[in-house]
Amino acid sequence: MTQTVHFSSGNPRIGETRGVMHLFSDDVVSSSSSSSNLPIGRNPLVCVLGVPNHMTYADFCQFCGSFIHHILEMRTVRNDDIENRYSILIRFDSQESTDTFFHHFRGKQFNSLEEDLCRLLFTLDVQFTGYSGSIDHTQPSAAGPIEQPTCPVCLERLDQDTGGILTTMCNHSFHCSCISNWPDSSCPVCRYCQQQPENSVCCVCQTTENLWMCVICGVVGCGRYKEGHARRHWEETEHCYSLELETQRVWDYAGDNYVHRLIQSKTDGKLVELNSHGSLSKDGCGSCEYSDSGMTDALLNSKVDMIISEYNELLQAQLENQKQYFEKLLQNVKEETEQKISEAASKAISQRLQKLQTRFDRCVKEKQFLEDLNENLVKNKDVWSTKITEIEEREKKAVRAKDEKIQGLEEQLGKLMAQMDGESEVSETKEVQDATVLPLSTTNTSSSGSGNVINANKKKSNRRKG
Repeated sequence: MTQTVHFSSGNPRIGETRGVMHLFSDDVVSSSSSSSNLPIGRNPLVCVLGVPNHMTYADFCQFCGSFIHHILEMRTVRNDDIENRYSILIRFDSQESTDTFFHHFRGKQFNSLEEDLCRLLFTLDVQFTGYSGSIDHTQPSAAGPIEQPTCPVCLERLDQDTGGILTTMCNHSFHCSCISNWPDSSCPVCRYCQQQPENSVCCVCQTTENLWMCVICGVVGCGRYKEGHARRHWEETEHCYSLELETQRVWDYAGDNYVHRLIQSKTDGKLVELNSHGSLSKDGCGSCEYSDSGMTDALLNSKVDMIISEYNELLQAQLENQKQYFEKLLQNVKEETEQKISEAASKAISQRLQKLQTRFDRCVKEKQFLEDLNENLVKNKDVWSTKITEIEEREKKAVRAKDEKIQGLEEQLGKLMAQMDGESEVSETKEVQDATVLPLSTTNTSSSGSGNVINANKKKSNRRKG
């Protein structure tokens, strides 16, 4: 399914081109990022609908980001049924780049501060239906050479192979890189701007009829025949002088009458006296009475001087009141700011003090714990010192006892060795082979007796040898 959108381009004062865009409807495009869900028969041409007028060409090029290198051509057009917005036709170098751009920017905000979304639609066809203007746009002869246009900024050839081309609303073409450095939405060649000046509206109800502007601060409000916001502004701020935008007359809310007496003609800019009984013309001037006599001129000059002096005095008084009013506001804001700063500082100091107090308490507890631990360690040291001393004494006694025991055992071993030697010698003697060994009552007696027997045997053997 497709939809038809009528568009126009060009400066209306010079010439305007009209045409029709055939776009694929939103219903045939799925929200999925797959290429299979995109419309069949699409071209590498998309249309961005409803771009806000305050968004410049440079802003849109920055919004496109890295895709700007894949763009061959961009053309800005006006939508006949959408006010304060424009559309951009974009042609890419490949279908893949077009699909990627479509999935990436569809439904995306132009910036984080506004709610406007990027509405992207694939373009099936673009047809130009007519031209209206004072310049003849007849096509040149096919036989003659056609010179390739140049960029008015850099004077280089407008070649799609070297970079993207952007055509503005007034049909002037530039390199995308050149127009990206242009600060506003006007055309660098003809200064045509698609963003129209905003009309004055009431700052409260946004109405455009019966508007009055405060002479002191410039606030625009509606009159008493609408919502009466201009009078409400006087009640809130005591700015009693208000200018009617349609007739340029000044109203005094305090005196409940007009106080200007002089009005300025919109045609020649002259100051003339307003006849209170006269009517206002379309250019904002009332019916005036002139006289060629010198007396009338003198009276008029004196009245003008008096009125100017009176107006200056009133304006000075109002400005003084305005100064005092805003100085009071500034003083209140300053006091509130200082109070908030003081409260914030006090709160920060209290939080820091609380943290320091918590840290101090934790340190005190840790110190007490360490003192208790040290005291226990000192007590344990004394106890273990006593135990170590006792153990050392006990070990020394055990060593001495072992030494004494070893010494006694060594002595016994020596005696046993001597006894064994003696027994071996006795066994070798023939005289005592048939002898009988008699037990003794005590160990000492037996040992001594055996010793005596051995000694006697030794003596006998010696005698025999002798």
